[in-house]
This record gives sequence, C-alpha cells and structure tokens, in this order.
Amino acid sequence: MSGVVVVGAQWGDEGKGKLVDVFAEKADIVVRYQGGANAGHTLVVNGLKTILHLVPSGILRPETTCVIAAGVVIDVFSIREEIRRLKDSGLLQNPKQLMISDSATIILPYHKALDAARESALSEAKIGTTGKGIGPAYEDRAARRAILFGDIFDRETLYKKLELALQEKNFLLEGFYKLSPFKIDDLMKDLEQVAEELAPYRAKDNSLFIAKSLKSGKRVLFEGAQGTMLDILHGSYPFVTSSSTLASNACASTGVGTNSIQKVIGVFKAYTTRVGSGPFPTELHDEIGKKIQADGHEFGSTTGRSRRCGWLDLVALKYAIRVNGITNLALMKIDVLSGHDRIGICTSYKLNGEIIFDLPTSPYDLEKVEPIIEWLPGWKEDLTKIKSLSDLPRPTTNYIDYVGAQLGTPIDVISVGPGREQTLWVKPLFNN
Repeated sequence: MSGVVVVGAQWGDEGKGKLVDVFAEKADIVVRYQGGANAGHTLVVNGLKTILHLVPSGILRPETTCVIAAGVVIDVFSIREEIRRLKDSGLLQNPKQLMISDSATIILPYHKALDAARESALSEAKIGTTGKGIGPAYEDRAARRAILFGDIFDRETLYKKLELALQEKNFLLEGFYKLSPFKIDDLMKDLEQVAEELAPYRAKDNSLFIAKSLKSGKRVLFEGAQGTMLDILHGSYPFVTSSSTLASNACASTGVGTNSIQKVIGVFKAYTTRVGSGPFPTELHDEIGKKIQADGHEFGSTTGRSRRCGWLDLVALKYAIRVNGITNLALMKIDVLSGHDRIGICTSYKLNGEIIFDLPTSPYDLEKVEPIIEWLPGWKEDLTKIKSLSDLPRPTTNYIDYVGAQLGTPIDVISVGPGREQTLWVKPLFNN
C-alpha cells in the first residue's frame, strides 16, 4: 500500500499546503480527511498565490484526483466560492479532479451564528475559534443530527432534517443569545441553488474509491488540517479544534484500514507559532518575536489574525512524533530564521522546580512551564535562492543536524521559501 499521511506537528500553520502541493507531483490522489474551512493553505506556484480552505492542496496538479472525505465538515457556500475561483483561474477545468463525499457533514449559517454567539459570550475566556461553524457542525454529527452533503440532493430528506434542526437552533439563537432566527424556506432556496453547482463533484462512496485505488497500487496522500497540539483528544484542551488532527484519523475519517499507511510525515516550522488563545511555552514577547512574525508573514490565511511566534519546541515535537507515529519529518520556513545572531531551541521544561522532558497533558501545567533554551549560532545569509543542501551555510546545517539528532527522526525535506522550487530533498516521498 502506498498511503502517506501529512500531519501538522505543532499548533497548525506549519506549511502543510505547500508541502502537499509539492508531494502531489508524485501522488495520484490527495485526500483531505478532517477539519473545515477554518483551515487555510497558501500555495505559491510561479509567483501566483492561491489560498485554499476546503479543496485539497493537490488541486493545483491537474492530473491528481482530490478527495474530500467523510470526516470533513463542509461549508457548502464557501466551497462553492472556492470552486468558482479555481475555475476562473483555470486550475479546475475537469469536475473529475474533485470528489466530495456524500457522507461529509455540512455547515449551515446557523452553525456559524451559534459559533460566533458562544465565543462572544465567553468574554475573557475565549477559545479563539474562527467563527466558521466547525464546532457546532461536529456537535451535530456526534448528536446524530447532522445534515450530510448527500442530503442536499434529496429535497424531501433535506426539508425534514432542516425542520428538526431549526427547532433547536432557533430556540437557542432567539431564547438564549437574543439573535434572529433562520427561516427554513430561505435555507431550502439557497441549498437548492448550491446543490446544482456542486452536483458534478458529488461522490457516493469515496471510501471504496480510495480503497480500490490503494489496492491497485495508486499513490495516495492524506492531508490533514490544523496541527497535533490542536487535536480534540490529545491537544492543549480546551484550546483546540473540534476534530482529531492526528495521523490515525486519516484512516478513520476516510474509511480505509491502517495497513494502508506507508509513512507519516510530520511537518514543522524551524520555529513555533500559535493562533488564538491557549498555552504556548516558547512564545517570544519581544522584538525577536516580532521579527520572526514579520519575516515569516505570520498572519492567518483564513482570518488574517497575527500568529504568536516563539522558538522551536522540541518537547512538543517529540510528543507529536509519538502520538502520530511520525516516521519522517519536513522542516519548513528555515529561511525565516536568517538574520539572527543566535537561535534558541527549547529542549526541556521546568515545572514546579523540576526539569521535565515530556509534554504535560494538563493545559494548566503547560501554562506554567518554563522553557529551557539551548542556543545555537545564527546565520545572516539569504537561504531563499539555495538549490542544494550542500550550499546551505554551516550554521544552518548545524541547526538542522542538531534538531534531527534530538528528535531521532529523519528530516527528509527542507523548505527555504514558499515556492514549489524552494524545496530541498534529502529522500524521496514514495519508496516506489
């Protein structure tokens, strides 16, 4: 089986989109397996920037089939606009390039309204949600009340499900949050229009398609959203997303066996970032943090929010390697660290006076830890024009070697810029 999972090994925004686009050159199929339009993958090809939210990053490769699996929550209005933009720019000409699972949960306007109302009501205890309706949609799935992508093509079923959903949603919006209710006829009209446009991308059994493809020797790339530390079960709860971001969820959300996976590639930046609230042990509140933020253009492609920046955290990375079963690593944005006299790497924490090397599972403990920083010499050279590993400055290779040795996991890919061509390979992605 030639299945490869690409997973974020930090708090998200690691550069997975660029990496999947590069990897897609060797893949037959790219599968998005969880999350929703709260993800933002920015791709730069021939100087042209494309931002994707729901469509898999492999869409920029016309010969690659892109699949949205059952574990994704889909804002059907958002994906309609995304598809329109891709078609207008000539990147999506054949409907067979994109397959959307009938079993995926859809996000509707009342999910967004509830999401925003809840966050606003939290005042000082905000989670940092994007307000895209992700959490409320996953709640409906767990409560067995979700409206599925396939439902929008069956008017009678859709009406019954919307009628049931609005009894509860409108009660909450009106009675508790003092907001306007939604009208079923308006939603039906809007959904009928969007269904007509999305019908060419409908796929009734993505799981079977992917399983058959794997069995026939096709190369399948599984693409996650967000990062390990935002996992609903194993992240820094409650400051997490609403789905499992771990590599193992690629199988569960897609409906294929675990024996399909050949490699798990963990993607991480040469430093660490985090969006929204929650503990962040290596966060820099000084001019160095501001420089990394500016040089790395650390602003969310979905929300535009600035990302908190800090030194690389090896404790969190080792945790990500363990819980995902990461076999290989991809180091992104090392070019951003150019211009520093010295570069910090967190190798352990101090908690209640004790040095610890493993990530605390309690968010309250994680909030209290002090990072123990090791310092390495920096470099001044611009790395963005480098075409070969041998051309990297010695302090840069020392940095990479140190990180690799500490993590005990091979670093097979090094990114020195946002473009496809700004990628240095140590080893190929697929073994065959």
